[in-house]
Amino acid sequence: MRWLLLLLVLQAPAVAMPVVPNFRTGTMTSRTESTTQVTETIRSVDYATGYTYSASGSGVQHSGTSILPGAGPVQTQTIDGVTSSWTGLALEDKPTWSMTTPGASFQFVESYSGPGLQTVTEIQRTTVVESVTDTTSVFGP
Repeated sequence: MRWLLLLLVLQAPAVAMPVVPNFRTGTMTSRTESTTQVTETIRSVDYATGYTYSASGSGVQHSGTSILPGAGPVQTQTIDGVTSSWTGLALEDKPTWSMTTPGASFQFVESYSGPGLQTVTEIQRTTVVESVTDTTSVFGP
């Protein structure tokens, strides 16, 4: 019985059929839309790394003492987990000034600008980007 089946299979001719698509021409259109939102924060922190002490005038005289640099108190500041420290001047040791001629006119200006945090600038902005892509594919025979 097996031989008979094998004999029938071997005698059958092999036939190939062409593959023909079911369409002739056509188009395919697709559209992709996306929106992206980016929010960013920009922070700038400015420090003065030194100090300035100045005194000027007329009709005044200096006591002769001077401020010792680096002898002031250590100060610290923490911003966003970053700690900074600096040493200013010991203002309790600053010179004294007196009038050269009591009762006469005089002019005197004294200023001190110490180290430390000067300014914090923070900018927050949001950018929205919308993208649209239209694609058309044309195919034929």
